[in-house]
Order: sequence, then C-alpha cells, then structure tokens
Amino acid sequence: MKYAFFFRSRLGSGLVLGVSYIILATPVARDWLESTMTAHMLLQIPLLALIGGVACGLLPEHIRDRFLVRIGGAIPCVVVALFVSSYWMLPRALDAALTESLAELAKFISFPILVGVPLVLAWKHLSLIGRGFVLTNFFSMLAVLGWLYIVAPVRVCNSYLVNDQENAGWLMVLLAGFLFIGWLGSLFIDNGSRPYPENPNQ
Repeated sequence: MKYAFFFRSRLGSGLVLGVSYIILATPVARDWLESTMTAHMLLQIPLLALIGGVACGLLPEHIRDRFLVRIGGAIPCVVVALFVSSYWMLPRALDAALTESLAELAKFISFPILVGVPLVLAWKHLSLIGRGFVLTNFFSMLAVLGWLYIVAPVRVCNSYLVNDQENAGWLMVLLAGFLFIGWLGSLFIDNGSRPYPENPNQ
C-alpha cells in the first residue's frame, strides 16, 4: 500500500507537470508571456527550467544517481546548465525565440532538459563552495545583464521597446539583490543545530 500510494502521488505530480508544460507551450500562453521582456525572462524561462527540475526530482533517487554517474558527475551538469542558461540570456537568443520557430522549440526543450534536470541531478553532490559558485554566478549574471538593459541607450532586443527593456532590467537587478541577500542570510542559519538548554548544567 505504501509503495502504491508513493507511485500514484508521483504519477499525479508528473501529470500536473506535463499539463503545465503543455499549457506553457500553447499559443495563448506564449503570446502572453512573451509580450513583455519581464514576463519572458523572469516568468516563462524560469517556469520551463522549474518543470524540468521538479520532473527530475520525481524520479527515484537511485535512478538519478545512476544517470549522474553515466554522464560524468556533477561538474558536467553544472557546466551544461550554466552554458545553456547564459546563452538564452543573450538578447540575440531572445529575439530568435520570438521570430524563429526552431529557436522557440529549442528554448522549450533546452531549459527543462539542459538546465532544470542537470541542476537537480548535481545539486546534492555539490559542496557548499560548489553551490555558492552556482548561485553567485547566477546572481551576478542576472544583475550585470539587468544593468546592461538599464543603461543601454538603444534597444538591445529588437522585439521589445526601450521602456520594456528598462523595466525588465530594474526587476532583474532587484531580484538578483534580494536573492543574494536571502542566500547570504541562509548561510548563518543552521537548521540542524541543537537548541541551547535552558539549564547550563544540562
């Protein structure tokens, strides 16, 4: 009974993820999420990566570990995820996704499979320094790119107006700052620490 419930819960979660992915791929959802740079970069793209990561997390742990060994360990996973996510942050890549069907298809495939899945596979095998490297790289990339969008005197992405570009830039910088502060604060919290006894002699 325990294993049957476990299987059904994972199957149900997988179906929800599949439906969510299909909804994101519909023309209505794509038109809405890609109508502004903010929604495109800070909503649609993270959701695609999240779907892949959650789907990978639903797999049994021994299958994830076996697959990780076959592809060479955690480092190749991190390298692939950083490379793919960095590429899609480029203005030219965003423009291509809006104007070319093959580029749009590549975006919908690469983020779940080449960003979300590798990060989940590698995460528990990374040391604190390794996780810090991944997170600080992401924060800095988000902040630098956001600042570029703010100060650029012309449209960096041909598909979006300058005002839309500036709004996205400010949100990216603010998001990078809040995420960095939150991560930095979490380093000072030890959830597994033993509480201090009320009586010092205990």
